[in-house]
Amino acid sequence: MATLKEFEEALREHGMNMALALLERLRERDRATRTVKPARRLTGQKMTPELARAILDLHASTGMTQQEIAFKVGVNQGRVNEVIKRGKWLSDDPHAPEAVARDRALARLRGDPKPRKTARAAKPAARKDKAAATPRRQGSQGQLVFGDL
Repeated sequence: MATLKEFEEALREHGMNMALALLERLRERDRATRTVKPARRLTGQKMTPELARAILDLHASTGMTQQEIAFKVGVNQGRVNEVIKRGKWLSDDPHAPEAVARDRALARLRGDPKPRKTARAAKPAARKDKAAATPRRQGSQGQLVFGDL
């Protein structure tokens, strides 16, 4: 089975210029009627509750696919899916998980230093001390503990 490119090369070799012109006209017609342009990298727009509501409106009122909605509003298809399927980005809460993740990513891009986790660092140390202070009990099930070997 020949590919379209191989077919086009064969037409050129045999000097079938009329067939090549017809093929080019068909390509132009297909490009003009496409609803989704060929894939390209988008610089994503910042997700806001207003944009999320616009995505939901487009999804409910049109028969557009998620990819078509994504191209129309200027975000990637994954964000459209998150809005439609999981209801993300619909609230303006700055403490929502998606807003926190976005802010962390922006901080990493700016090169901001990581925030220190002082409260969490003290808890594991207290657990280790508590575990060391309590004696181990021998179980009747015969489980091995790392210290037994």
